[in-house]
Amino acid sequence: MRDTKAAIEKLYAQAKSASENAYSPYSGARVGAVVLDQDGVIYSGCNVENASYGLTQCAERNALAAAVSAGMKPGTADTLLIYATGFEVLAPCGACRQVMSELLADNALIISCHSETDFDSWPIGELLPHSFVLS
Repeated sequence: MRDTKAAIEKLYAQAKSASENAYSPYSGARVGAVVLDQDGVIYSGCNVENASYGLTQCAERNALAAAVSAGMKPGTADTLLIYATGFEVLAPCGACRQVMSELLADNALIISCHSETDFDSWPIGELLPHSFVLS
């Protein structure tokens, strides 16, 4: 979905709902993410923190893992929307950017929002222009 406002209208409520399931006792930041595939199927995930911070799981990667677990083929999702509390607009971390670059479509749109009107968006290639790939 290339129309950012239409994507927000379609996905915002589900990402916000996913954020309500977040386990975030350390940062207090509740993050939800949803992935939209080319067939219109939506997959969601939330952040799951851990006292050993490196083991924390980001909402974006959890949503992508849920999509793959449900049978989504890599390269078939064209939109990922992130909703976060505690931040104005949260850009994805480097690990999420790498996973996105491998699992999303080459022209995927990433949207991050704090509300339906306070958002930023990027094409995946702008977030990670030289992703690591095995040839």
